[in-house]
Amino acid sequence: MLILPATLTAREATDALRMLSEALDRNGAQTVQVDCSPLVQLDSSALAVLMECRRRAEAQGKSFELRGAPPKLAALAKLYGVDGLLLGPPLPSDG
Repeated sequence: MLILPATLTAREATDALRMLSEALDRNGAQTVQVDCSPLVQLDSSALAVLMECRRRAEAQGKSFELRGAPPKLAALAKLYGVDGLLLGPPLPSDG
């Protein structure tokens, strides 16, 4: 599982993408899981990094999953219309 840092803003985006890309290249699993739970401070750059990581995983024939997405990340993903790509389909309601 790839783990995001506590802060992922425009300032950290290049380094975070490099770190995730290197980990992705070493990851032999068919499903790439990214743990977002450490994220405390983020901006839309976090979405860009995650979308690129997803693109690279799919280019390697791997599926991509986010785990532990904080509410702010989910809200930004919905605002930018990429929630379906990053967060998966919404859970069915109970009624």
